[in-house]
Amino acid sequence: MPVVGPASCRLPGRWLQLWLGVLCMALIANLQYAWTLFVDPIHAAHGWSLAEIQWAFSIFIATETWLTPAAGAIVDRLGPRRGPGLAIAVGGVLVGLGWVINAFADSLALLYAGAAISGTGAGAIYATCVGNAVKWFPDRRGLAVGLTAGGFGAGAALTVIPIRMTIAAAGYERAFLWFGVGQAVILVAAALLLHGPDGSNRAPPASSRLPQAAGSLTSTQMLRSPVFWLLYMMFVCVSASGLMATAQLGPIGKDFGVSTTAIFFGASTLSMALVVDNVLNGAARPAFGALSDRIGREATMAVAFSLGAVSYWLLAVAGQTPWGFVICAGLIFFTWGEIFSLFPSTCADTFGPRYATANASLLYTAKGTSAFLVPLANVLKSATGTWETVLLLAAGANVAVVLLALFVLRPLRRSQIRRRLLAEASAG
Repeated sequence: MPVVGPASCRLPGRWLQLWLGVLCMALIANLQYAWTLFVDPIHAAHGWSLAEIQWAFSIFIATETWLTPAAGAIVDRLGPRRGPGLAIAVGGVLVGLGWVINAFADSLALLYAGAAISGTGAGAIYATCVGNAVKWFPDRRGLAVGLTAGGFGAGAALTVIPIRMTIAAAGYERAFLWFGVGQAVILVAAALLLHGPDGSNRAPPASSRLPQAAGSLTSTQMLRSPVFWLLYMMFVCVSASGLMATAQLGPIGKDFGVSTTAIFFGASTLSMALVVDNVLNGAARPAFGALSDRIGREATMAVAFSLGAVSYWLLAVAGQTPWGFVICAGLIFFTWGEIFSLFPSTCADTFGPRYATANASLLYTAKGTSAFLVPLANVLKSATGTWETVLLLAAGANVAVVLLALFVLRPLRRSQIRRRLLAEASAG
């Protein structure tokens, strides 16, 4: 299918902007991926139930995602020179404030407030960095978004062990305080250098192998498209299964009887799993993003989510030994993290780059919707007495998304892009 794109020319500094985005994403990664380390210490300190504590995780995910469209719209409205830097700076302050509140929270209300504030800040940062990536790199959109999202997936690997050591030595409160303030300071400094491509910077065209829209649709126009809602439903299905694994990995390992077993230079099974998971989660995003630039978005979805279904099944049947738990959990994270490169890239390909920050942010709210399914995993586990049922249900959801990608999304999306191309040609 032909692609209409801007003329090719060099974009000075776009790789610097990309790596700044990766850094910012890495700095907010442990807000989500190290959360499981805080759950048991908070439970021991205050006696709140695991379900009550996990609502803070759900609130964080919800605010991180549902408020991003507003942040994305503000970034697009302020323009490439002012919008990205301002959003990162404000987000950094909110992230630090949220973790400071968590450090002193002596009630569930305060814990939830800290989660909401840090989630709002993280969402502004996430939306801005992903939006910048799709705008700077239309020719390598999958790779660029994958690297950016990879910072969020793998960034926590750098801090999992230090956070766990801080919790053990000084308490979870000090861990929240020190890491929260440190992250905020670096984010505000990085914000001074961030900006988007302006009118004088014209990006190289995308490969003709990838169908891309000729023009750009506003968020209102996008919300009227069946393609958007199909993408949204698919995102929810895959995201819910991955978030369940993220939030419940500690309890699953504990129930399997392997979480505290020392397996590698004194490191426990859970610590080792978290490091491996975060590295593979981050690696999956550029790997599958780059693959999608070559073979197409839907074909890559089919490969990734098929492997994801197998991974959940393997954890259910072979995760009861320490190394089996580490390997199977790592496979889950490797075949889940790519949603954060594939779906934003598909969104920008389908609805255009001009409003990409706001549009990708609207699609990203599917992660917030899926977050409220996470506590249901505890309910299902309590009802059945085993995590195997939860894991097999997650495997089934991945299979369903594979079928939707190949047999519904691909023809529907290409038909929409073809109609837009014909309409643009007629108008021209």
